[in-house]
Amino acid sequence: MQQETLEGLLVECLRDIYDAEKQIVKALPKMIKGASNADLKAGLSNHLEETKEQVSRLEQAFEILGEPAKSKPCKGMRGLLDEGSELLSEEEPGVMLDLSIIGAAQKVEHYEISAYGTARTIAEKVGNQKVAKLLRKTEDEEKAADSKLTDVAFELYGAEEAAADDEMENKTGRKTAGLVNSRR
Repeated sequence: MQQETLEGLLVECLRDIYDAEKQIVKALPKMIKGASNADLKAGLSNHLEETKEQVSRLEQAFEILGEPAKSKPCKGMRGLLDEGSELLSEEEPGVMLDLSIIGAAQKVEHYEISAYGTARTIAEKVGNQKVAKLLRKTEDEEKAADSKLTDVAFELYGAEEAAADDEMENKTGRKTAGLVNSRR
């Protein structure tokens, strides 16, 4: 749909994000159920509650703009969530599934960070600081969620590495030097 104004483009962006967030609210309980790691389960559970608040925040943005809170199907999010759903049915529970869940969740977070950043910039350009502030809050939450997922992933990499070292030690009778974890 061609937009004639930045305000119209902002509304379309919000409708897309609104649908994406509602899809995420439905998908997160499945991811939580599939996760084994307690920190991952807790992080996803917390983000579920946060996502519900983000949906409410979007409804506030629509209200400020004088627009109905309507969704526009977000095909990008649907694809990302479908990929994540496939993982849950293909992998056995454990560290590798948890790492796969984190990877899928981070793809979702990166999509959201991009979407919120775009919408926030448009809101700023049209001079709507109230909407921009709401979008910035959610954008910051998405960045924090991504960072927490990275932290859990590095914990799991360490656990997987230790298990591989133990397995090698059991096979060879010698202790091996594990790889050094490095962060970005």
